[in-house]
Amino acid sequence: MNLIKTQLGRLRILAFVEGVSFLLILFVTMPLKYLYDMPEPNKVIGMLHGVLFIAYVYAVIHITLDEKWNMKKMGLSLLASIIPFGTFWADHVYFKPDMESSQ
Repeated sequence: MNLIKTQLGRLRILAFVEGVSFLLILFVTMPLKYLYDMPEPNKVIGMLHGVLFIAYVYAVIHITLDEKWNMKKMGLSLLASIIPFGTFWADHVYFKPDMESSQ
């Protein structure tokens, strides 16, 4: 099944991209900013990450309402967005199994 065709598939893609942007901030742009006095990459990736974070939160809330997820699932999916590697965990534990069961 093509991921982009379903709401859950789009959430999976968004979770991956948001997670990668968070890791880029933590492990690439923040060290550049504070160790090498290069704030520019942090500004660009930081803005991108901010937009992706807001989109991820919106997507989780939207799919919670549409798919009638319980509060625990929604809460853990949202919490995953502020923990390094969290969105990858949410995809593995919640999003991917839900997508496979709906096929």
